[in-house]
Amino acid sequence: MKSLGIDTSNQTMSVALVEDGKLRAERVVNVKRNHSIQLMPTIEALFKEVNWKPNELDRVVTAKGPGSYTGVRIGVTIAKTLAFTLGIDLVGVSSLKVLAANGERIPGSYIVPVFNARRDNLYTGLYHYRQDELVQVEADTHISAEKWAHYLKQLKAPIQIVGEDKERFEDLFKSVLGDMLYTLPAARDYPRASALIELGEKEEAEDVHVFEPDYIKLAEAEQKWVEANPGKLEGGEWVEKL
Repeated sequence: MKSLGIDTSNQTMSVALVEDGKLRAERVVNVKRNHSIQLMPTIEALFKEVNWKPNELDRVVTAKGPGSYTGVRIGVTIAKTLAFTLGIDLVGVSSLKVLAANGERIPGSYIVPVFNARRDNLYTGLYHYRQDELVQVEADTHISAEKWAHYLKQLKAPIQIVGEDKERFEDLFKSVLGDMLYTLPAARDYPRASALIELGEKEEAEDVHVFEPDYIKLAEAEQKWVEANPGKLEGGEWVEKL
């Protein structure tokens, strides 16, 4: 099986090609550029590098969010377009789970991926390794960093914080978690599309026509609209009646 992995859910963009469980090519870029400009040329360059043709693909796996609204949309849109055009499987994996896969297999410890959600909030989740399988302990969520830190303290276990945005909340986590906090090397803070593909092997294919990103939280403009129009979101009524 030949698989393409795409993760553009945050600043880091990662693309990988895997064949029958073996990595053929991968590119990770962590610069502030528009993923919509970089993504397709990167995919094309990797295909050329390994001498693949698009019609040889069997599956495309994408990070489905949460993260940057624009970044998530770009990756999901390209993945859906390729899956539909080529008639192949489409699989979505939590962007947080992809990051959590970088954690250490330490018995009894928890892996906590974090993305900055602004206003001292986080997109985060709770994972651990059960033998060699990454297992989700708590659903991915949007929560205040302080509230999350105190929740983690109650677990009374080693906590692995992973993600480039952890630096923003480093003082908070250190003050609350103390010796429970386990520091990972900086290289573990970046998602890898090869890990995304590996995780996607355990997931069922999605219906490409109805597959949507998982933002967890509405965009700020959408949230303001909901607050100004209570009850109209229910049942899909997005457009104000005139």
